[in-house]
Amino acid sequence: MDAASAAPLHPVAREALLAALADGWADPDRLYAAGRRAQQLREAASAVVAEILRVRTDELSFWPSGAAAAQAAVLGGLAGRKRAGRGLVHSAIEHSTVLHAAGTAEAREVGVDRLGRLDLDDWSAAVAGPGVALAALISASHEVGTIQPVAAAADYCAEFGVPLFVDAAQSVGRVPVPPGWSLLSASAHKWGGPPGVGLLVVRKGVRWISPSPQDDLYRPRAQGAADLPGIVAAAASLRAVTAEAEAEAARLGALVDRVRERVAATVEDVEIVGDPVDRLPHLVTFSCLYVDGEALLHALDRHGFAVSSGSSCTSSTLRPSHVLEAMGVLSHGNVRVSLHRGTSEAEVERFLAVLPGLVAEIRKEAGL
Repeated sequence: MDAASAAPLHPVAREALLAALADGWADPDRLYAAGRRAQQLREAASAVVAEILRVRTDELSFWPSGAAAAQAAVLGGLAGRKRAGRGLVHSAIEHSTVLHAAGTAEAREVGVDRLGRLDLDDWSAAVAGPGVALAALISASHEVGTIQPVAAAADYCAEFGVPLFVDAAQSVGRVPVPPGWSLLSASAHKWGGPPGVGLLVVRKGVRWISPSPQDDLYRPRAQGAADLPGIVAAAASLRAVTAEAEAEAARLGALVDRVRERVAATVEDVEIVGDPVDRLPHLVTFSCLYVDGEALLHALDRHGFAVSSGSSCTSSTLRPSHVLEAMGVLSHGNVRVSLHRGTSEAEVERFLAVLPGLVAEIRKEAGL
């Protein structure tokens, strides 16, 4: 139940990966037969992903991870717009990778409300300010699932000539990403592809300069040999999950609704956080008062449930989530449940049956 961190490998991805390991081992930039075959695989994979994202294949590049792609988007976007200034406008709930990259710029952080939704008035004022080179907005909160007003934020960016980068790691393969953005990143292992494959889209007309020394500073491309079998598997799985997305959203959304309702009814002193309607279909977060998040995580793990607690994007420190703190909600004793295509109704029911007793036990041990 932690698919927001990494979803299990889709069966289609497994098949494609094994086939590509046998057929796509060569350097796709070489002219001999095996190299040409690898090039065909790379081009086919790029075409699949570009069609799904509705972009051109020459706007798309693959990176060693979604985090690497997001960092390249921010740093490259800032470098390409340095004549405009060094300003970066970003939401307070961005992934830690984006927040670390923001440390290299003159950053302006825009807050969110108690549901985790961007403050659009503050956003419009921020992107209208002097020296703003780039704006960054996550498509949907990776901590609480609230979908962000990307289209409205993009309109403000367009009005003031500021490119918008969207971290769409939690959305691609699950829900559509609204148009209007200039740069976008995603991560294959979030949608059921293999780990080690991220993607970056830089739209034509957006100036981007590589933050790393390399041969071509103006064409987004990761250095070193690409994981071609991984890229092929990522494309195959993205096509599969996109075809299943509507049905899975309905199924998982119903299960998440059940979790929201039952947890609120059966666990005392609990807060269900995030937007109850405009949210990702597979994700729900709740915070339990007087409960240590690490203790609850281990208790659930002993019963066979893998959930996230603390801040999901800062290694395994279990320090309070910067997203929950930005929202002004309880940031301790929090549990994030995120479901995937393999999650069954029976598993969710067992989780809901076990959870109240575990919370009560932890509170009793703490003398509460």
